[in-house]
Amino acid sequence: MSLPARLARVEERLAQLERTGWERDELPLYPTAFTALAFSDATAWTTLWETAFTPRTAGLALGLTVVGDQVGAVNTGGEWQVLLAGTAVWSGLVPANYTVQSPATTLDLLPYRGATEVALQIQTRRTAGATTGGRNGNGGSIGLSPRYARML
Repeated sequence: MSLPARLARVEERLAQLERTGWERDELPLYPTAFTALAFSDATAWTTLWETAFTPRTAGLALGLTVVGDQVGAVNTGGEWQVLLAGTAVWSGLVPANYTVQSPATTLDLLPYRGATEVALQIQTRRTAGATTGGRNGNGGSIGLSPRYARML
């Protein structure tokens, strides 16, 4: 194969990788005990996890662990949401049944590919449950932790 043909092939492959992005794996570790989760008893949206990154791939695979705790015999419920650049792009409910949930999705990063830096925030708020007692005296809490965040 001639040098110009090889160069054209390399340029096409590079263009294809730039369009689709590269998968970057990581070793996901997550808490297995309630005491390891970040908890919030706030009734207004509260950021528990955040980061800033440069989106160089087409997507971000994200997995969470969420649970509402229990105060006395009263279960706590609420909501969670993920924000990219200040806009909610994924959300869900935390049922008031004291059950650990593990939601997962892939977020589309294509609208942010030209940005130098994008903020990612993971927030919760309590909507049901005890209003006194609990971890901080303000009632039940919502626990949340990322299980993995993988650029695709």
